[in-house]
Amino acid sequence: MVSTCCRCALACSVAASLAAVPAQAQDLGSSIVEQSAAQAAQQNPFPSKQKSIFSGLFDDFRAIPTRDNLIIAGIGGLAAGLAHPADGRVSRTLSGSARMGSTLGPGEVLGGAAAQMVGSIATHAIGRAIGSPKVSAIGADLVRAQIVTQTMTFGIKMAAQRTRPDGTQYSFPSGHTSTTFATATVLQRHLGWKAGVPAYAFATYVAASRVQAKRHFLSDVAMGATIGIVAGRSVTLGRGDARFALAPSAVPGGAGVSFTWLGGKQ
Repeated sequence: MVSTCCRCALACSVAASLAAVPAQAQDLGSSIVEQSAAQAAQQNPFPSKQKSIFSGLFDDFRAIPTRDNLIIAGIGGLAAGLAHPADGRVSRTLSGSARMGSTLGPGEVLGGAAAQMVGSIATHAIGRAIGSPKVSAIGADLVRAQIVTQTMTFGIKMAAQRTRPDGTQYSFPSGHTSTTFATATVLQRHLGWKAGVPAYAFATYVAASRVQAKRHFLSDVAMGATIGIVAGRSVTLGRGDARFALAPSAVPGGAGVSFTWLGGKQ
């Protein structure tokens, strides 16, 4: 238990370092960076049409330590910490149901990094093929969101070195959860909550499937969701105006991630 806590603390330090390094390299505050990006997005709604799909990656990583992202990261980290004591109980409850296993089974493939990246590339390609700057821009943001979230997830996994419920390595945080929440965030920021609600519902389904399959603990998926949201927001800086709080929830016979809408930006 002590070892796990130390590793999680180290993981939090890595996450803070990832955020702090680009922040120190900037003369402008994170709030000014976000405001400038928002103004640029208003002037050019589909910037990815004028640049390659990867040319904005540096700006994406630089946008990670914005004020709102740091708040979300703090809330997510706290939620993961609060969920930690319930990890074993929730894992046993979900993994003990064969019926739930058949229901949640597809989450293994649908929420995987390969499936999410293929879908992202396909969206971008379709947008270019049909001459739709909007679809192409969404696809480009989805691809970059996958790159950002996988980079963050892998870095924290290497630092945390947490053992999975099934005895294998690299449990914290959940990569399936981070990739699907990154996708959901990009879709919500581009298309609004009509697309965001089902996208987040699917991401929560994937998160539950990882706990049920004994591949992750509740705290793993809580942190994975946080990373995905931060990554999705970083690549869509200037789009969307909704704020919400995230927290894991555990109930008898199940678990999930809850969202509380905090209203638009003032």
